[in-house]
Amino acid sequence: MASALSGIRVIDLTGLGPSSLASMTMADMGAEVIKLDMPPGGGHRGVGDGLDYFPQEAEEAERMTAYVAINRNKKSIAVNLRTEAGQRVFHKLAATCDVVIESFRPGVMDRMNVGYEALSKTNPRIVYCAVSGYGQTGPYKSLPGHDANYAGLGGVLGLTGDRKDGGPVMALNVVADLAVAYLNATVGVLLAICARERTGKGQLVDISMTDGVVGLLAGIPGATEYFYSGVLPQRGDTLTSGNSPFYTAYQTKDGKYVTICPIEPRFWHNMCKALSREDLIPHEFAPSPKKEEMLEDLKKIFLTKTRDEWFDLLGKADVPVGKVLDVDEVFKDPQVVHRQMVVDVPHPKFGTIKQVGVSIKLSDTPGKLRSLAVPLGRHTQEVLSDLGYSQADIEKLRQENVVA
Repeated sequence: MASALSGIRVIDLTGLGPSSLASMTMADMGAEVIKLDMPPGGGHRGVGDGLDYFPQEAEEAERMTAYVAINRNKKSIAVNLRTEAGQRVFHKLAATCDVVIESFRPGVMDRMNVGYEALSKTNPRIVYCAVSGYGQTGPYKSLPGHDANYAGLGGVLGLTGDRKDGGPVMALNVVADLAVAYLNATVGVLLAICARERTGKGQLVDISMTDGVVGLLAGIPGATEYFYSGVLPQRGDTLTSGNSPFYTAYQTKDGKYVTICPIEPRFWHNMCKALSREDLIPHEFAPSPKKEEMLEDLKKIFLTKTRDEWFDLLGKADVPVGKVLDVDEVFKDPQVVHRQMVVDVPHPKFGTIKQVGVSIKLSDTPGKLRSLAVPLGRHTQEVLSDLGYSQADIEKLRQENVVA
């Protein structure tokens, strides 16, 4: 059975971060993804493999590389794009591909003659996805940055945390990087491919992490209402900020935590009844100081049972309840295991390698793990041969450090 993206060929220049998750998703769904990095000694590689940690230990580097999930199901080639010969290789490869996805700062690819304008002349059908912090245009486009920079500028970071201490709470690099940009890049590429089916022409997909964060404000209570009311939402005061009795994490008897989210009145009623605190039912949305009083009461109540006891009790009472799990617990959780979100993949040298599973479930064309991440340049010979390079050509390119 063909996979959802069978026949789609992608060049991946993402290094690490959100765009590498996008290309991983395409690879999981059957696209042929060719990951291109700089050869050793050719500058910053961004490959994210075992060589970063064990540069002198080839065996251990290869073993660690196999665990790098973002590079699974991908071929690996090493081409020095700072050389004219490397740029010619890239253009020849791009002529055979559907998608290029990269995460350099705006202008870097253009200076190497492998940006969208140059590639679209080589292949007018190319879908070129550029993922950057602030986008390809605007006064901030050339600034460096990371998730917290974009989450801060996008307004989401300013709403997180406790209003009492006034400080925002960082969110583990997941807001702009690993959630918004990854999803927007994946969706953007697929939209452009759909459009190409009608027009016959590729296009530039310009993904700004900051744009994505600003877009999140459309779904945050109190944020978009600002346009209507002119009232600014305050840090810690949004409905889902974690500072309400009905939407927060409570510590339990065993020192662990449960998340309690009975926002809807019927769920709040169920929880109060399960806790034998029916007196709290009328006060779900009570303002301060009643709100803080209820929080303190509930904190004491949740300290009387363990996390798992509360999960069982409140789950049976039809209350939105969840366990706060450590990473090792996540991969053992029955729901996670049942959904095949942790899988064992055989490796020819190192036995069984555990991987996070495919999160998008398609009934007829499901994604799957076909291969683990491989060392840098494993497929250079194969890919260049397919492009028509002779063995002598490839050896010459190797000697000149154009490929590896």
